Amino acid sequence: MTHPSEPRADDASATQRLRSQLFDLAPVGLCLLVAGQPQLVNRRFARMLGGDGRETELGPSDLLRRWPALWPQLHNMGDEHRVVAFERPGFAAFNGRAFSRPIKALGEQREIITLVDAAQLNWMRFSSDWQARMLALTESMSHTGSAELDLDSGQAVASRGLAALLGHPDLGGVQKAWRLLRWVPQEERGYVASIWAAAIDDEPFEFQHRLQTRDGQRLEVLHRGMVEVSPDGHRRGYMTLQNITAQRAAEQRIQELANHDEVTGLPNRKQLLDRIDAAVHAASWDPRSFALLSIQIDPIDQLSQAMGYGAGDALAMAVAARLKALGGADTLVARVGSGEFALLLGEAESTSPEALQQIARRVIESLARPERLGFAEIVPLAQIGVASFPCDAQSASQLLEAAQTARLGVHGTGEQIAFFTPEITAQAMRRLAIESGLRHAIEREELRLQFQLQIDLQSGQALGAEVLLAWHSETLGEVAPEEFLPVARQTGLIVSLGDWQRETACALLQRWMGQGLRPLRLALNHSVLQLQQPDLVAKVQRSLLSHGVPAHLLGMEVAEQAVMAGSADVARKLTELRALGIEIALDDFGTGYSNLSQLRRLPVDVLKVHRSCVPDVTAASGAVSLTRAIINLAHSLQMQVLAEGVETDGQLTLLMANGCDRMQGTAFSPVVSAATLEAQLRDEPPRLPEHLLRRPRERTLLLVDDEPNIVSALKRLFRRDGYRIITAASGQEGLQRMAEYEVDVVLSDQRMPGMTGVEFLRRAKELYPDTVRMVLSGYTELQSITDAVNEGAIYRFLTKPWDDERLRVHVQEGFHQKGLADENRRLAHEVRQAGEELTTVNARLEKILSSQQAQIDLEEARATQARDMMDLLPLPAVAVDNQGLVVMVNLEAQALFGPGPLLGQNADSALPPSLARLWQTTADAAPDSATLTRIDLTLPGGAWQAQARRFGPASAAGWLLVLNPVAPPTLAGATAHG
Repeated sequence: MTHPSEPRADDASATQRLRSQLFDLAPVGLCLLVAGQPQLVNRRFARMLGGDGRETELGPSDLLRRWPALWPQLHNMGDEHRVVAFERPGFAAFNGRAFSRPIKALGEQREIITLVDAAQLNWMRFSSDWQARMLALTESMSHTGSAELDLDSGQAVASRGLAALLGHPDLGGVQKAWRLLRWVPQEERGYVASIWAAAIDDEPFEFQHRLQTRDGQRLEVLHRGMVEVSPDGHRRGYMTLQNITAQRAAEQRIQELANHDEVTGLPNRKQLLDRIDAAVHAASWDPRSFALLSIQIDPIDQLSQAMGYGAGDALAMAVAARLKALGGADTLVARVGSGEFALLLGEAESTSPEALQQIARRVIESLARPERLGFAEIVPLAQIGVASFPCDAQSASQLLEAAQTARLGVHGTGEQIAFFTPEITAQAMRRLAIESGLRHAIEREELRLQFQLQIDLQSGQALGAEVLLAWHSETLGEVAPEEFLPVARQTGLIVSLGDWQRETACALLQRWMGQGLRPLRLALNHSVLQLQQPDLVAKVQRSLLSHGVPAHLLGMEVAEQAVMAGSADVARKLTELRALGIEIALDDFGTGYSNLSQLRRLPVDVLKVHRSCVPDVTAASGAVSLTRAIINLAHSLQMQVLAEGVETDGQLTLLMANGCDRMQGTAFSPVVSAATLEAQLRDEPPRLPEHLLRRPRERTLLLVDDEPNIVSALKRLFRRDGYRIITAASGQEGLQRMAEYEVDVVLSDQRMPGMTGVEFLRRAKELYPDTVRMVLSGYTELQSITDAVNEGAIYRFLTKPWDDERLRVHVQEGFHQKGLADENRRLAHEVRQAGEELTTVNARLEKILSSQQAQIDLEEARATQARDMMDLLPLPAVAVDNQGLVVMVNLEAQALFGPGPLLGQNADSALPPSLARLWQTTADAAPDSATLTRIDLTLPGGAWQAQARRFGPASAAGWLLVLNPVAPPTLAGATAHG
């Protein structure tokens, strides 16, 4: 009978096979037990217990002897695991765990013992946890979930990342694979299943689809998968799902931004060209025509500069909404630039000029309605260029360029719509030629200065000149400023042209002063772009200093629009230039850009009235009233008025009658060259003719009648009264006479050709409201006369025939009334001037009082500090004024001479007699003497040396007495001091 611990012969081969195939290849320690006795061990088992691995060749009895303390710990383990401890000779003690599993295939009472080192077990546990944690972190950071599929059994194991991705925390663990499809939208489940069904073994694949989370949100995911087949033919699948929703949204956003305007959401230039290109290609198969409208909205850019990009964007969105409402289903509305839009008309739209004109007119009417932005109403006025395919262009870019070029035909026509023509292309080419020529005009010395004199209407003399740019191009010839200056402003070349103009003007002023000529103030025009240059003030200062030109000989004219729409930085620069002495003039005043509340805060010396606001004597009364209102407004703001574009003597006399200060125009001087102006300054300074200057004041009577005999009779009647008598045969002539002379009283007939007397006097009242107006007529039309009297147009109505003496009395009363009115105006003017002077004096006095108060506060602070310093002095000190009063006592002196108060007392009675003699002796010295006098004296506090010195001015001299201890103070003195 064979012992159970001894292996049978047929087991030998099985044991050897088990050792070679399983035991020696296992990464853990393994031992075969039969009835609790060891039969064989693997190398890992032997080495864990301190062996060298050859123990695998030992038989059962040798194994029992090799580790006798181990086997009892492994006996009767059953299915449990057990902690094993074993002392290894020459090694640290072994601590680990043993696991038992019965192997019935090898026979009864046979079991496999698995031995694991505690350190190895911990490492395995750590490695497992680390891998699980890294998987979770990787899935979390990459927004990914994964799952393993058993394709044969239909089971699936989902990761926690997949559960988090789907928002279903209970999804992890083993479940049916088909249940994962429920998170795929119904319409995509067949697609996902078919991809997996067609998967090739061991070949990775990927595709995109959507997932629906637990809360109903739909995700875009990148699905990666692979099918793996084990050697035994078992098929397993592995998949990862990555959330790419944000990435897809970003891609779509990038695509949208690449093809659409960010503000309005309309297709942009690229998308527009793609659509036009597609239409051009379609037309090659199906010949047809279509049109493009290029729409420019200038207020968008202006609003962005004046109120910020938010306001410009709001207006752009409003325009986009109106254009989309106009277009049909086949019409494409696009935004090409900041203020440029385009309409690509569909096939249904006709391309005939009449139809396109109607469509463009509808666009104009739709955009003509004001748009409210905050507290302002903006009208997005449009300029439209129209071009058609294939008449005007053969490609997408050519068609867009043709429509944009067509808009150039709008300028100067008063229209808002223009169709593309070859002539417009020629205009665009000339503009490009002007721009190219201007870039080299300075270096080629093609520019020159021209001047137009500005006249003082009080003295009649020229006080300055506006500097104008002239350009004679070697290729283009003489180019008008109205043509090249807008190009210079749009391209930014105006900055370099302005610098050249300033340098040349300063050099000219320097030459005039060197030649002994009386230089005029030269006024230079500055555009918005020039005012925005950060170094404008510095460049002007350098020009003045380098040429030695006084700042008052330079003026600056800035457009009204530039200043009103400019920033605070522009106002600051103008203030700095004005502080240098440069005169600032507000050009083009009255063209519609003024903000009167802002005008009074601007650093402006002169209002330059635009030529459209300079009326003639025959102009409508409203125009004259506007000019008079501008002049009065400027004077009330302490500004002077310069009227430009004065062409006739009538305009000049009317401006002089209304108190205008300066004028500029062909009525006195045309535009001249530098050589002509220099010759005028050298020969005789230009001035107004004597007949246009204001004459000494004399009483003037204007007689208006179309009958010469009546005029002659009236002249004979009034000549004896010493009046200057002026006559006119009609109302129009009477207005001309009133413009030429300062008339006091008007005596007019009623029935005259062309204009009745009442109409004439009504116009005279509007133009010259200070005159006294009377009617002398034999014709009576009660209604018009009554209305004129009620309106104040007529002072008296007299009838023909007249009584000479009574008529003379009425006229004398009229002159008396005019004299009273003139005196009242003079007094009112003097009162206003006195009030302004009083305001100036009050402001100056307030400034002086403020300065004096600040000085008093400073002196009080100094006195307080001096008193505090004296109190901190460790020696007794007393100040006595020249009247013998104690004016200062520090704490040490009060403690020494107390207990009563010393301040304000007479020094003779308050101080010890010996000390009083000291300051009296010093008082006998010369007033300006500062000789130091010392005496020794004994006081209750001990022995002291007293010193006295005069201080303060002689008129308020005083003495400072200081006591120095000679010996340590006695106990009584110390007590008093304390």
